[in-house]
Amino acid sequence: MSTATIPSVRGPRLKTRTVNKHSVDRPRRSPLLTVLTAVVLVYSLVPLVWLLINSTKTQQDLFTSFGLWFGDSFALWDNITTTLTYADGVFVRWLGNTVLYVVLGAGGATFLAILGGYALAKFDFPGKRAVFAVVIGAVAVPGTALAVPTFLMFSQLGLTNTPWAVIIPSLISPFGLYLMWTFAAEAVPTELLEAARIDGAGEFRTFFRVSLPLLAPGIVTVLLFTMVATWNNYFLPLIMLRDSSWYPLTLGLNAWNAQAATAGGEAIFHLVITGSLLTILPLVAAFLLLQRYWQSGLAAGSVKE
Repeated sequence: MSTATIPSVRGPRLKTRTVNKHSVDRPRRSPLLTVLTAVVLVYSLVPLVWLLINSTKTQQDLFTSFGLWFGDSFALWDNITTTLTYADGVFVRWLGNTVLYVVLGAGGATFLAILGGYALAKFDFPGKRAVFAVVIGAVAVPGTALAVPTFLMFSQLGLTNTPWAVIIPSLISPFGLYLMWTFAAEAVPTELLEAARIDGAGEFRTFFRVSLPLLAPGIVTVLLFTMVATWNNYFLPLIMLRDSSWYPLTLGLNAWNAQAATAGGEAIFHLVITGSLLTILPLVAAFLLLQRYWQSGLAAGSVKE
């Protein structure tokens, strides 16, 4: 075991103390932190495990077998088929509506956040501090607080009970704008932009050819946040939509759950569980596929050399 001598001054005399190099390189272990991490992991995984297991059960097994163990029959594929074909395939319609809201709403919110964040990070203009204060204030305001005023405004415009009542409010993401603002300030060097301008590149060409590739990790991070927020959006569609044909998955599954809670509605309880499983699978796949971009986007700018 190698040691190193580090001088330390105490009064008039020079003393030395021995430091173990291996103890410096070895990460500290905290039993309490390990236990807390395990508790959080179990708390997060148990509902998913319960959902996966109960999606494989028949309607009868749901009420006769233990929740965290499989039933007598493996009916996952039958449940998926029944869920997709029930009521003339209304679940597929709800899925298509959700994808529409995510593509236009979350995609548009990400695009606007990219443009706004880049402009705020790399251009100076009068009132920039005021814009910063407005963005921070908008991040602090919960979306539910704006739902009723938004409904009243869209009602005056005649846009309620239409897809635009869900898509247009989803285009505004103050947190995504702030995230792109801070990310662009660190990820895109000002010297690189000046070099491109000296070479004769215009602002649009500089943005698309130079800045946009550097912003890719931040773009993916903002896209994930806005996609999850739009995919799981419940309260805004609840007050905006009356026609069930425009429901997203969140409202559709809630309608099924309310029907299952009524007398004689227990026959579709297994559809609620299977539909919930199908609802979270696209989000899980998106996080797994984009995980490395998401992690690099969160870590960018955290260390300066």
